[in-house]
Amino acid sequence: MTRLTIRRPGDWHLHLRDGAMLRAVAPESARHFGRAIVMPNLVPPVVTGAQASAYRDRIRAALPEGADFTPLMTLYLTEETDPADVVQAHRDGIVTAVKLYPAGATTNSASGVRDFDGVRGTLEAMAEAGIPLCVHGEVTDPDIDIFDREAAFIDRVLDPLRRATPGLRVVMEHITTSDAVAYARDQDDTLGATITTHHLVINRNAILAGGIRPHYYCLPVAKRESHRLALREAATSGEARFFLGTDSAPHVDAAKETECGCAGIFTAPNTLSILAEVFEQEGALDRLEAFASVNGPAFYRLPPNESTVVLERGEPVAYPARIDTGDGPVTVFDPMMPLHWRVSGQ
Repeated sequence: MTRLTIRRPGDWHLHLRDGAMLRAVAPESARHFGRAIVMPNLVPPVVTGAQASAYRDRIRAALPEGADFTPLMTLYLTEETDPADVVQAHRDGIVTAVKLYPAGATTNSASGVRDFDGVRGTLEAMAEAGIPLCVHGEVTDPDIDIFDREAAFIDRVLDPLRRATPGLRVVMEHITTSDAVAYARDQDDTLGATITTHHLVINRNAILAGGIRPHYYCLPVAKRESHRLALREAATSGEARFFLGTDSAPHVDAAKETECGCAGIFTAPNTLSILAEVFEQEGALDRLEAFASVNGPAFYRLPPNESTVVLERGEPVAYPARIDTGDGPVTVFDPMMPLHWRVSGQ
């Protein structure tokens, strides 16, 4: 196969930041994606419907003229979140989901949840209103090894939370382990799981073998090769519960290449080429559309995008090593393999 047409993909987990960074990276996602679930972990975080509406306006203003891209907004869950505001913002079409960060789990998560009983009222209101909860699934206990934090979260937090809130629709975001794949497969259709582009490509050796390479550092951190292979099998399976969430998370190089570097990998420019390469390697190009374009909107009870994109196979595609922003250069994810698939017209 040298030509593949699929419905225009959606990105069901995306960081666009704000200010100069937003203006630089939003066009990169809008080039190939029709919409995206936009993360709310700004400083300060997006915690109310009014703040989400204002942030949506800034995103729209940063898009190129005529861009076919819809930002789907989320609210940052805190123990002070007003359930009525969440429900009203969803009813008004301002927000699509709510994001749960355990406090201290990742970038700009200091305002996240410490006492899960303290958000029970909001979760119950969300379950009744059909509002999805997007979950960063890691415990932050210092006694839990960083490579075990996802598995511990499933047992200690996620499963009890779901049992206590029947009907709550939950997205396990950026899963990284065979444990998460197995748990997702054992649940009903109120649970979905996103898988990133980079976790299909790298394992923890990419970060640590031969020297510390900060541009492969992300949270949740990449795991053993056995986990990467489990993710590839899940993503290429065609199963409706698994769908694309790139977790594309730009940081300027100065913030990555420092004594305490930021977690995040910027994949927006080359994700579709990488995915086509991965799916071809797995003999599953016929399932790429389901993963990238169909399963996500189905979980969120939205129609798939009507427009299409065309991928063409040929000589390896050269993507820029970095993009320039008003805040400084941002390195683009290097998948460490040739990419033979390009989006037609690019």
